[in-house]
Amino acid sequence: MDSSQTSLISKIEKSIPEMSKGQKAIALFILKNYENAAYMTAARIGEDAGVSESTVVRFAMELGFEGYPHFQKVLQEELKVRLTSVQRMKASLKLTDKDDILGAVLLSDQEKLKRTYEKIDRKSFSQAVDLILGADKIYILGVRSSAPLASFLGFYFNLIFDNIRLVHTTSVSEQFEQILNVKTGDVVIGISFPRYSKRTIKAMAYSRSTGATVIAITDKPGTPIAVNADVCLLAPSDMMSFVDSLVAPLSVINALIAAIGYKRMDIVTKQLEKLERVWDEYDVYDKGDLPHD
Repeated sequence: MDSSQTSLISKIEKSIPEMSKGQKAIALFILKNYENAAYMTAARIGEDAGVSESTVVRFAMELGFEGYPHFQKVLQEELKVRLTSVQRMKASLKLTDKDDILGAVLLSDQEKLKRTYEKIDRKSFSQAVDLILGADKIYILGVRSSAPLASFLGFYFNLIFDNIRLVHTTSVSEQFEQILNVKTGDVVIGISFPRYSKRTIKAMAYSRSTGATVIAITDKPGTPIAVNADVCLLAPSDMMSFVDSLVAPLSVINALIAAIGYKRMDIVTKQLEKLERVWDEYDVYDKGDLPHD
C-alpha cells in the first residue's frame, strides 16, 4: 500500500463492508478513537475492541501494511494533519519524556536529521539547484510556521541573486497580487508542513498553471503541497508538541543555499566583500573591539 497517497482513515472506512466481524470491530474502534489508538499497542486495541492481538496484526496487514508497527506509524503521521493544536498537545504527551523534555526534543531532532540524510533524493536536490540557477525570477512562498524558513531562504538568496521575490502575505488576495506575473521560466519555491497552508497550496497550483516551475519543500510525497510541485525536497517534521520541528527542513534549506553559493562563488564573494565594506562604514556589527584606556 502506498500510504502517502491515500488517507488511512478513508481507506479503513471504505474497507469496512468487506471486513470480517472482528476486523469491523477493530475498524470502528479506531475510527472512533484514532487520537488515542495511534499510540496503543496491538494487544491493547484488541482488548478494547474485543478481539485478539493477532487479529489486530492481521487487520493491519489486510490493509496492505508490513505489520502493526508500520500501520501505527502511518496513523500517527495522519494525526498531524487531522488534529487541532490542543489535540496535538495532548497526543504529544504520549511521545515525550516529560521529565527530560529538552533531551527528548534534542534526540528527536537528531533522529530527524539522520533520516533526512539517509532518505533525501540527491537527484531531486541537484535538479532543484540547477532549476533555481537558471530561473528568470525566483518566488519564495511560506506562511505561518513556514514563514521563518521562507525568510531565511530569501535573506541568503538575496545575497546571491538579484531576481528574488519573497512573497509576504496576510491574505489569499494579497498573495495572488504578488505572484500575478509569474510565468514560464520562473521558479516558485513553496514551503509548507502540517498543517498545510491552503494559501501556499493555491499559490503553487496557480504558479504551475502559468508554466512556472514549482519546487516544494515539505515533509512527504502525496500531500497537497507535493502534488503541486515539479520537484520535491522532503524532510520530516514529526510532532513533539503542539508545534512541529523545523530542524530538518532548515538543514535542507541551508544545504540548498550552500550548494547554490558554491556554484556562484565569484558573484557571492564580490557581494560579500561589498557588504563587508558597507557594514564597516555604517558600524553594523560588533567586532568585539576592546575599549582603549
